[in-house]
Amino acid sequence: MSHAHPPAEPSASPGRFSALPWLLRFGLAFGVLNTLLTFENRWPGFGVLYMPRLSFELCIGAAMLMTWVSWRGRLSAAATTWLSAGFMVLVAVRYAFVTVPAVLGRPVNVYWDGRHAGELLRVASESMSTGQLAAGLGATVVGVCLLGWIVRSAIRTLAVSLTWPPGRPWVLGSVAALSTSFVAYVPDVRDTRWFFSLPLTPTIVNQSRLLTQVWLPERVEAALGPSPAFDGDLSGLKGPLGQADVVLIFAESYGAIAFDQPDLSAALAPARTELAQAIAFSGRHVVSARVSAPTFGGSSWLSHATLLSGVNSADHADHHLLLASQRPTLVSHFARHGYRTVGWMPGLKRPWPEGAFYGFDRLADDAGMGYRGPDFGYWRIPDQAAMVLLHEQELRFDAEASEHQPRLVVFPTTTTHAPFHPIAPLMDWSKLTAADGGYQNEDVRIALATSLASQRPAPNYLASMRYQYGWMASYLKDMAPRPLVWVIVGDHQPPALVTGKGATWDVPVHVIADDPALVQRLLADGFIPGLDLPAAALGPMEALTPVLLKLFDGAPPEHVEPVPNVAAGSPADRSVGPLPSGT
Repeated sequence: MSHAHPPAEPSASPGRFSALPWLLRFGLAFGVLNTLLTFENRWPGFGVLYMPRLSFELCIGAAMLMTWVSWRGRLSAAATTWLSAGFMVLVAVRYAFVTVPAVLGRPVNVYWDGRHAGELLRVASESMSTGQLAAGLGATVVGVCLLGWIVRSAIRTLAVSLTWPPGRPWVLGSVAALSTSFVAYVPDVRDTRWFFSLPLTPTIVNQSRLLTQVWLPERVEAALGPSPAFDGDLSGLKGPLGQADVVLIFAESYGAIAFDQPDLSAALAPARTELAQAIAFSGRHVVSARVSAPTFGGSSWLSHATLLSGVNSADHADHHLLLASQRPTLVSHFARHGYRTVGWMPGLKRPWPEGAFYGFDRLADDAGMGYRGPDFGYWRIPDQAAMVLLHEQELRFDAEASEHQPRLVVFPTTTTHAPFHPIAPLMDWSKLTAADGGYQNEDVRIALATSLASQRPAPNYLASMRYQYGWMASYLKDMAPRPLVWVIVGDHQPPALVTGKGATWDVPVHVIADDPALVQRLLADGFIPGLDLPAAALGPMEALTPVLLKLFDGAPPEHVEPVPNVAAGSPADRSVGPLPSGT
């Protein structure tokens, strides 16, 4: 009875090797495979760049391959093919790992990027002729086949090299030393990974977990927890003048430190006084509270998602999971009741397929809001300019329109983003609607010439906060439509270079409205009159969502005590006469 063995890849006899030829064969095969797992993006664009780094995963893989050939004596043709296919997948993952951040400005997200890639390919194919499409497909097929042949040849050569017994101790010792260096790494203390490329395994594990949770709804529910009830009718927003527009401003880096730290609070008191005066002068009312943000010093999108959905998104994995779900949000709730929903995002500079989760009727990014003025730094559109464009395009009352569709606007600001520089001058609103955007190149030069204290940024932070209070005061006094509910929520505290050690994660919440009955209802939920903040937070940011839902959905109470235009007890919040000229 004969026993057939699977065919093996042709190999040289181990006895025929000597040290130098073995080293050359092993080094060439390992080097080719290592290059395919450590390349970087050639920015800008979709190209790749050789990077002299080492793949830790390939080192471990070589040790495992050596163990296999030591046991089996060879690597079969079938095993070589399967290993080559798996390695090609790793190369594709590496390409996505380095290209997506360069193109989209964020880490890869296989759920959303996979959907977006299909749409991009469809659009690209429609813009190409049949000949161009055929040539492109042909080149892709040839390229993949050539890469597959290179990978298969390298794996086969590596496996043959590892059959030589004298070379195995050197391989094993090298892998052990490299593994020791890899695990000895301590962030900010001991950098023993400087010669390694970032590993792919964490990305693969995280993305696999995300896909598993997305495809298994019961896991989504368990991971995210329940959503608040989006079952009201927005009757609380209906008044004598009709349904109120709602503008939800996520004020970048607007933290409770602006109130809690005496020096910062005193420095900002005049600007807050100006805002309080503008609110009172316009006949509106304001109440304030504080909540705990899900992030500190950055990652604003976690706060956006948390408040809009009412689901804690402090964990980035939960945030990805939320955006891949069908959870209701304030946006979908308002849209269901006839509102036009607008995402007004001057800081959005790249494709954002995840934004489809919110379902805005209009999502205006940096390029889509029509700013024609000069660039003020990386966040090129000043907040005041973004606000006037929003007003002209979405909030301005049209006397000729037969019926006004109320708006829900979500507007994350950018001027107060670290490093809080440069800051545009406050302008007359009418100038900002000019064909050139209102600003002059000299304005940019002066703004850029202002001192930037990157190590001690508190002065720049204060200047950005004064700018924020200033344009808000001017808009509410001179331009804001009626009826209007204006909600200001800080997205997170500024970085610790501003706050110092031990700062809380609290952020301010201000609700400004024409209707005193509406803001009165918030007093029972922990808000206080005026712009000052209470000492205690309402809770985490997701706790604010049901409070706002109750405010928007509840019927007005039968009896409402008069609400002062501003808070009693704080000089910065007392009602006074009209604003000084030039504001």
